[in-house]
Amino acid sequence: MQGLQSRASASTLPPLDLGDEAALVERARRDRRAFALLYRGYVAPVYGYCYHRLGSREAAEDATSLVFAKALTALPGHHGGSFRAWLFGIAHHVVADALRARAPDESLDAATVIVDASPSPEELVLVDEDRRVLRQLLAQLPSDQRHIVDLRLAGLTNVEIAQALGRSRGAIDVAYHRAVVRLRSLLGDAAGPQEGHRGRS
Repeated sequence: MQGLQSRASASTLPPLDLGDEAALVERARRDRRAFALLYRGYVAPVYGYCYHRLGSREAAEDATSLVFAKALTALPGHHGGSFRAWLFGIAHHVVADALRARAPDESLDAATVIVDASPSPEELVLVDEDRRVLRQLLAQLPSDQRHIVDLRLAGLTNVEIAQALGRSRGAIDVAYHRAVVRLRSLLGDAAGPQEGHRGRS
């Protein structure tokens, strides 16, 4: 899809009017040209999520193309609920398949690379050292919690994450809370040795 080549410009486009999203999805079911608007509205965050999980531009582009191809094929079966949550549900499965297909000896650190996908309330502006630390911290979370944090970083709400993963809102709330508590604990542990190192220098 040519849109991947211009994902930087796509991320600067105005967001979709959520009030019109249901009508746009309905239009796209009948007219594939209308799907281009949904693609334009979501290609940057989907690419960012895939890059965040897979850690390379090529893998993220392949995964993003597959996500939208699957979404276009499955769109007639999407009825009600958040389109974004449904789309990221597809992305979650595509990424999981891509990770399973990797060679067993490939480093899992690549799966926790943070990327600046698009402006969002939870977007982090990090220096290189902070990114290295955060990669290490995320890698220490249970995979279930890490997936939820990844989706939150992609801009989804807990309600949308529940829909994307096929779980209850309560289960997502509990898992996300535990992830935040665990990350804070790990961050405190990581900060301690660094401060001690600075004190000795």
